[in-house]
Amino acid sequence: MVLIPALIVLIAGLVTYRPPASAYNAGVRFIVGQTPAANAELMDEQRYYNWLTSEYIVNGLTDWVKGGEFAVAVSEQIVKQGHEIPAHEIQAGLVADNARSMLTISLTHGDPQALAIMMDGVIAVLLADNGQALPQLGGDTAVLTQLDQPAVNKLPSGIRGQLELPVRIILALFAGLGLALLVEYLDPTVRDRFEAQRLGLDILGEIPRK
Repeated sequence: MVLIPALIVLIAGLVTYRPPASAYNAGVRFIVGQTPAANAELMDEQRYYNWLTSEYIVNGLTDWVKGGEFAVAVSEQIVKQGHEIPAHEIQAGLVADNARSMLTISLTHGDPQALAIMMDGVIAVLLADNGQALPQLGGDTAVLTQLDQPAVNKLPSGIRGQLELPVRIILALFAGLGLALLVEYLDPTVRDRFEAQRLGLDILGEIPRK
């Protein structure tokens, strides 16, 4: 009785098992900066403000990349290249983060070829259209320097999928143990003389098992 729930869970798990879907990731980093003024007397001061401005620009670009309008722009850019990927599919796997003047973009998708196309669209929109997200620049485009080329890498399967069936079997064993204890507790059968004596009954004789 203890093993019955575990066997049911094991058989159901093996019958309905599906290998986890493959996932791929690509990332790219950018350094953001503005060209200093040409006036030599203001060069040092201008450089300080340029560094400070770059941090604000990175913050603005990060928020822009996370928004739906950016995903729509990337989808439209991909259409120009002869491919069609909906904006919501792009936004679902898009992650942006920033640290000082560095912008990091990560993209995850189940199709490596589609992922490469999506990442190319992300880079193109980010470099060409970032002025739309930064009205503080007065229509100018922020200067972004791409630090690396995105490489598509397969993500390792998560440990959750590997432990799901064993955890279910362990829980089923506990459920079977609880069920067996409950049946034993509710069972009114008297199996030996000692159980009868505990009930206060007089023993006249006992038939041996063999």
